[in-house]
Amino acid sequence: MTSDIRKLPTGFGRLWTAQTVSSLGDGVTHAALPLLALTLTRDPMALAVVTAAGTLPWLLLGVLGGALVDRWDRRRTMWVADTARAALLAIPAAAAALDVLSIPLLAATAFLLGLGGLFFDTAATAYLPDLLRRDPALLERANSRLRGAQTAMSGFAGPPAGSALLALGRAVPLLADAVSFLLSALLVRTLPAMPRPVPEARESLLRQARAGASYVFRDQVLLGLALRPAVGNIAFLAVETVLALFAHDRLGIDTYGFGLLLTAEATGGLLGAGIASHLGRRLGTGTALTCTAAVEGLAILGLAAAPNPYAAGLALAVCGAGMGATMVLAPSLRQAIVPAHLMGRVASTSRMLAMCAAPVGAFLGGWLATTYDIRTPLYAAAVLLLTMTAVTASMTSNRRVEAALRAAAPADGPDHRPASKDPAQENAPDLV
Repeated sequence: MTSDIRKLPTGFGRLWTAQTVSSLGDGVTHAALPLLALTLTRDPMALAVVTAAGTLPWLLLGVLGGALVDRWDRRRTMWVADTARAALLAIPAAAAALDVLSIPLLAATAFLLGLGGLFFDTAATAYLPDLLRRDPALLERANSRLRGAQTAMSGFAGPPAGSALLALGRAVPLLADAVSFLLSALLVRTLPAMPRPVPEARESLLRQARAGASYVFRDQVLLGLALRPAVGNIAFLAVETVLALFAHDRLGIDTYGFGLLLTAEATGGLLGAGIASHLGRRLGTGTALTCTAAVEGLAILGLAAAPNPYAAGLALAVCGAGMGATMVLAPSLRQAIVPAHLMGRVASTSRMLAMCAAPVGAFLGGWLATTYDIRTPLYAAAVLLLTMTAVTASMTSNRRVEAALRAAAPADGPDHRPASKDPAQENAPDLV
């Protein structure tokens, strides 16, 4: 029996349900926190503080958090993080009900929610390959379902639900998110226990964190996988910073139309996540990653040159499809080739690099639009993405990917042999 026809284990269904419920709550809070802040102040800097606070844990503690996850039981880390986030949300909910809510409290809430997310997401990333016995094909299928659910809940259902719940009362969306965290924690507690990684020699937390980061930079495949989201975030934040202004001034899109434009991108993301496994089998994971990266760059180029809203929507949908496929294939490959005892640190290092790049992109987009033209950030983003595609193509080529999978594959039978290519493609030449 090959891994292509094996079923996902029952435990994955509970993990998927937990993350789906939690993503819905995240989408509610993602919309509600800025709107709550807007009821307290019109100061743009104060609003920015609330938004930025949620990303700070990854910037300040990303690698150290990964090192802690590699020391702890991953399942326990997940349910404790969600339980803590549920309890945390009771504080601003009570403050909202008592009319003592403040910007510092919202910023602190956003920071602590981000910290909980750091531990939960890193532990979930490290737990999944153990649950699926590091099978590459199963990891792609599982990540496709997880990514699709996350996009649907946090991108489609959550934000409008958050806005609607806020109309019922300032505490209501916060309490709804707290309930989602509690449900997620209860589901995670029912997951099967996994053996903890063999402990490393007694080392300081900082030394272990540094070892995890250096592992990423020494491995060509992992470095290529880390560079894509890092450079991609610079490009995409440069676009996002000016997208609303570009849509209004150049395309004549109103507020309602802008919402539809973003929905087109999310729809493309769902499609990309759904076809990612098929692309990996037909082209090989390395070539598929190069193709999806190139699609993203070309789509942004098309967005910059779009003559009307329909062409812009199509370009964003294509870009979203490329991003959706990439965000299934890349984590699946990483989970298949990284040793279990390093998984938390490698995942958090890659995420931290991507998060650190985001402010650079936002600043770059604003500066280019102010200095030159509103289309300039879009053209610059396209050039960045296409350059990144060319640079990383050889780092994550089919040949390198297959070698990494063979090195990581357990020697326990055919069920776990690398499955990143369709059998018909096994003897095909490397395309990148």
